[in-house]
Amino acid sequence: MKKMMPWLITILLSITLIAIVAIILFRTMFNDPTEEEANHKEPVEIEVLTADERVEVTSELKDFQRNLLDPNYVVRMSFAFQLDEKKTKEEFDKLLEIEIKPIVSRTLADMKAEELNGSAGEDFLESKLLTLINPVLPSGKLVKVEITNFIITEI
Repeated sequence: MKKMMPWLITILLSITLIAIVAIILFRTMFNDPTEEEANHKEPVEIEVLTADERVEVTSELKDFQRNLLDPNYVVRMSFAFQLDEKKTKEEFDKLLEIEIKPIVSRTLADMKAEELNGSAGEDFLESKLLTLINPVLPSGKLVKVEITNFIITEI
């Protein structure tokens, strides 16, 4: 029995250490925010603009046509891009033809007709454009992208 005691202690310590490491890894890999962390987040303030203010900071791209990844489908879309400031809108309008349209074109070229179906597809396209266009802007930021007209047709 005396010869087995060190082996038993070593095995129990090994099992305990393995269990502790497994618990730590599990918590770090599947980290759900606790209620305490969720309560400490700052509330998001939404700035409500009047219609005139919104028109001042919104730029439009009308009747944009592009074939999709599947060459049998063509899409015709119009977009409204809401920016954070009037100065940002002026810079955005200067870049519309040379930088913004190519981004929209490449994004649509990589999409299938099924990906654009429904509001989920439109939301996906809007968020993708938002993330792709913001780094291109020299100052300010793009706040919102809205699809104002959307037609998809099979050739």
